[in-house]
Amino acid sequence: MIRWLAIAFLVLFAGTAAAQPVSFPSVAVGSLAAGPEIKGRIYKPEGPGPFPTIILAHSCAGPNRHTDVWGRLLVSWGYLVLAPDSFNPRGTKAVCTTPNVVTPNMRIADIAGALDYLATRPDVIKGKIGIIGHSHGGSTVLRSAQKRFGLAQRGLVGGVAYYPGCNPATDTGIDIPVLLLAGDKDDWTSADRCRRMVAALARPSLVDAVYYPDAYHSFDAKAPDRTVAGAGKQHHLSFDPDAAPDAEARTKAFFAKVLR
Repeated sequence: MIRWLAIAFLVLFAGTAAAQPVSFPSVAVGSLAAGPEIKGRIYKPEGPGPFPTIILAHSCAGPNRHTDVWGRLLVSWGYLVLAPDSFNPRGTKAVCTTPNVVTPNMRIADIAGALDYLATRPDVIKGKIGIIGHSHGGSTVLRSAQKRFGLAQRGLVGGVAYYPGCNPATDTGIDIPVLLLAGDKDDWTSADRCRRMVAALARPSLVDAVYYPDAYHSFDAKAPDRTVAGAGKQHHLSFDPDAAPDAEARTKAFFAKVLR
């Protein structure tokens, strides 16, 4: 059944957006150094625009089918989407077992570069840019929302973080609206760490945190249950038929609110 759903989901969005390759410079942000020239893909609705826009931050596995499915889904909602590749330009395809090779903090320079690049495009509504990310990308969303990096001044207005690695010591300076979606059974990125982070926020009203009691990591990915290695441990990944559609609906409503 899950496999059939995955195929149906891909067929539903096949052909709704032709991804176009782009490149742009990663830029220094405060004490964070610039990265290499970043390559990415643009997913675009039909018509000249301009469109509200979402940056899609990939997981520790790098750009893959999950990225493509989300890019096409966001386009079906009316958004232009930029999916940067933070890994291949740095000489790696994935960091699930080597998380320190490319960190979410390093990706801040890529997000800043993406925002600067999007500001040059006539088909993008200026100052109406959101970000969404999953796992490592979700952590990147939380870092991007921190006041100390000033990405709001570059046009970032809100973000959705799916099962991020929350850091209660460093992620409490969020200054744009964030929707945080986590699974209580996640044995890779702990929901309890997210709870501690949310409890310590300087501006708690900016974060809407939702914890799904029966959900594991990668609960939105329509794939068979599996166990994968990451950071020296084995982690359970599982699609959740209750959490996934609820999270998708919340994501759609969140972006409709902050980007329209």
